[in-house]
Amino acid sequence: MKKLDDKAQGSNFLMLMILLLLMFIVMPYLGPILGYYFGLALDPIIGFGGIYPVLTLFFSGLIVVLLSSILTNFFTDWKKMGESQDIAKAFQNEVGKARKEGNTNRIKSLMKMQPEIMKRQTEASGGMMKPMVFLIIFIWPIFLWLRTFLTLEVPHYYFTLPWGSDIPLISRDTFIMQAWLWLYLVFSMVLGQILRQGLKLASWSNWWKGIKAKIRPASV
Repeated sequence: MKKLDDKAQGSNFLMLMILLLLMFIVMPYLGPILGYYFGLALDPIIGFGGIYPVLTLFFSGLIVVLLSSILTNFFTDWKKMGESQDIAKAFQNEVGKARKEGNTNRIKSLMKMQPEIMKRQTEASGGMMKPMVFLIIFIWPIFLWLRTFLTLEVPHYYFTLPWGSDIPLISRDTFIMQAWLWLYLVFSMVLGQILRQGLKLASWSNWWKGIKAKIRPASV
């Protein structure tokens, strides 16, 4: 059992190191190159000649959300994660109850169970780190292409919303508060919630389990 725990922890640590390596060393140099080539494919499909930048933002967010949702759903065992969360919640409630009652023997008994509960949580959430490696390789270049596209190829920099007109899409004075970034985040969050909830429900079906078993037979 200890060997299996060490193997799982070692696998998670390796994935974390690969993730950090990509984020801070590889992608700052490789990202712009990939962004250029991604742009060659994305520009004709969702660029619309720079005439509809809001639609370009919407479809960019949709592509990213589709990739992240599908990969996350593929690597995550939602049933196992739900069970581990329920067990952890029940454990915390029991610990809180024992502390209120001053039952030290009960607390000691519960603390012995803590490593097993933490192990369950690590195993359940470990699958969520794996898609991050693939997502960074795809999402980072798309984001870089989008910023370059909106800065250089969009002929107008203003759009209208119900609560205001002539809102600047791009502002060269700021980065964090640029309107295009907020639009992109709003589209991504809304679409992400809808897709993830739908995929989570689909993951309980026999249809999805059959597909997953064919692609990843070792995981069944």
